[in-house]
Amino acid sequence: QVQVVESGGGLVQPGGSLRLSCAASGFIASSYAMNWYRQAPGKERELVAGITAFRGTTNYADSVRGRFTISRDNGKNTVYLQMNSLKPEDLAVYFCNVPNLGLWGKGTQVTVSS
Repeated sequence: QVQVVESGGGLVQPGGSLRLSCAASGFIASSYAMNWYRQAPGKERELVAGITAFRGTTNYADSVRGRFTISRDNGKNTVYLQMNSLKPEDLAVYFCNVPNLGLWGKGTQVTVSS
């Protein structure tokens, strides 16, 4: 079955860190561009970070550049989003996306609160 499953969300204090995982199955993750999106309450879904196929070039939204890092582990067929220096405005449901396959995961909740 071709799918992506997110995990790693949770509650963290401002300034804290979380690592999200996007486990791919039914396809080779390194052969596809993959993205992380997020959707905060009452807001539209926005692109947070992306990684290209093969070479793994990364790109980031201005709001997270320097704090978030997207990476891929080819052996585990998984893409990660390391989130550091989290802010209350990072609160959202985070989704993994594979655009060329039209794939979306169900999302994982990230809550940043003291």
